[in-house]
Amino acid sequence: MTAAPHRDHGAEELCAAGVKLYEQALRDGRLRVEEAVEAPCLTRFGLLHPARDEPARLEPVAPAAALIRMLRGSRARIADEYRREDRLVEQFEPLMRTDGPRAAGADTPLLRLHSGTQRINQALTEAMEQARQEVLCIQPSAGMAGPRGEAAHDVAYHRDQRLLDRGGRIRTLFQHTVVHLPAVHAYNERLVGDIEGRCLDELTDRLIVMDRTVAFLPADDDGALALEVRHPALVAYFVTTFDRLWRLATPVYPQPVRRPTLKGVTPRQRAIARLLVEGHTDAVIAERLGMNVRTTRDHIARLATTLGSDSRAQLGYLIARSGILELEEAAR
Repeated sequence: MTAAPHRDHGAEELCAAGVKLYEQALRDGRLRVEEAVEAPCLTRFGLLHPARDEPARLEPVAPAAALIRMLRGSRARIADEYRREDRLVEQFEPLMRTDGPRAAGADTPLLRLHSGTQRINQALTEAMEQARQEVLCIQPSAGMAGPRGEAAHDVAYHRDQRLLDRGGRIRTLFQHTVVHLPAVHAYNERLVGDIEGRCLDELTDRLIVMDRTVAFLPADDDGALALEVRHPALVAYFVTTFDRLWRLATPVYPQPVRRPTLKGVTPRQRAIARLLVEGHTDAVIAERLGMNVRTTRDHIARLATTLGSDSRAQLGYLIARSGILELEEAAR
């Protein structure tokens, strides 16, 4: 009886034959080439590779190593999507400043630019009043602390609570550096309803999506302009980006999950270590992780002490040799 043709699929949904053969290869250390014919996905995804001393046999790649490689590819694709988002905003922002006759059916524009804090908050409140199901938020560190952050919380509280009272829910992605800020914690405790928060070391700029039909995102660097997006394709893209980041994030509210210290290196120091081995400067690392440069350098100094490093060059070598980054990827 002829075997059914192998169905194409992604690495995140390995076929039953692939899982079975991969487990067998891990147990036995090797697999004959003819045994792997029914699951070509294993070689395509790099889970099996020819043995150096016997090409007719295949050797399995360690699951932790395979996972790290695939996660890097996933993050690279997400980074590409961020860049596409930036290019879209850059292309359409000047067009929305162009005066001219309104297009047919433009009673509710697919793209609208709001200027000024008061107008932005008014547009957010109007859109939130129409929401009934779910609001997705990305909240990086910028603007979350100090008087500006407290004022933003005061404005947002009533519209958020009204959504929760209607039976909706709110999911928020925070940057790790702001999760434990008193103002952020107090705001979460103040809300009553179905709210959930997770955090990541690095995030995109701020994003709010309501009922998967309308999105708001910054259109400049100082928060004076905001873009309201109602184009279904763009909103779907933002939701997909959020969902992918959500799966990578660590729960912090209402049930926090503490990330472990590995070999004496804290989660914050591991995030810094990852950027150090990529060759970034202290200033770039601080910006990407939502910290000031002084705090970043303090963490680097502690990391160097933990690993026994005497120089910046040696620190990169010791990070690689310690295996702390691979251990974190395997623990996800």
